[in-house]
Amino acid sequence: MTRLTIASDPEDAAAVEAVEAHHTHLAGELAGRVTMLVNATEGASGTAERIRADLVGFCERELLPHAAAEESTLYPAAQATTEGRLLVEAMLAEHRTLTGLVGSLRTAERPVRAAADARALQVLFEEHLLKENTLVLPLLAALPEVSVAGLLAGMHDLLGGGEHSHAAAGEEGRKEGGCGGACGCGGSDDADVPVLDVREVPHALRHATVFGALDAVPQGRAMVLVAPHDPLPLLAQIEQRAPGAFSVEYLERGPEAWRLQLTHG
Repeated sequence: MTRLTIASDPEDAAAVEAVEAHHTHLAGELAGRVTMLVNATEGASGTAERIRADLVGFCERELLPHAAAEESTLYPAAQATTEGRLLVEAMLAEHRTLTGLVGSLRTAERPVRAAADARALQVLFEEHLLKENTLVLPLLAALPEVSVAGLLAGMHDLLGGGEHSHAAAGEEGRKEGGCGGACGCGGSDDADVPVLDVREVPHALRHATVFGALDAVPQGRAMVLVAPHDPLPLLAQIEQRAPGAFSVEYLERGPEAWRLQLTHG
């Protein structure tokens, strides 16, 4: 989605763009992980449980700290304005709901319940980010007495400075959680390979969605990616993000869809 945000100075405009870019990354990665969990719900229970645990870890490592950082930086400045007071109160209420959904996801006893909680979390988080991008950030950027760049200085959780560490954390989680089939949890079972079809995913979210899904693929398992074109730039980014981690096999080469199987070696 392309918008014009009127900022009081170029540094504030750049800061707003950085936050929005990080929002895109978070939303995409969450969507990919949730899709993998939903796909795994009808498969091996061990696989679904591991994906659920990884999703909870992602939320606790990325989403909730991001919300906490907003509450300590952006929200107080917006809440001090007449226009932003009620808006921020609503945003804080949504933070509490997001935290509750992560808690429900953490303690879900059945895969179906976990999948439902995860999808609800995704929907609310995407709506929440939309409000931040279209209401909170433009409000702050237009205030001459507020420096958005100053508020965000050094705020890693808001500016997304650690996306390479996101990939490293995901890789570490796969090494710890992926068994390669040795434990009998279905890690090497070729049946029920999950499919991620990104043709209906908004273009801005596609790559982050794939990254999130791949973070949920353990060693010895695979994922089928369905794309509207040959995703060569995406494959290059996957290799740069995790060198040698995934092998690629083309199952279909257009013209309507490209299907690729990515195997975590």
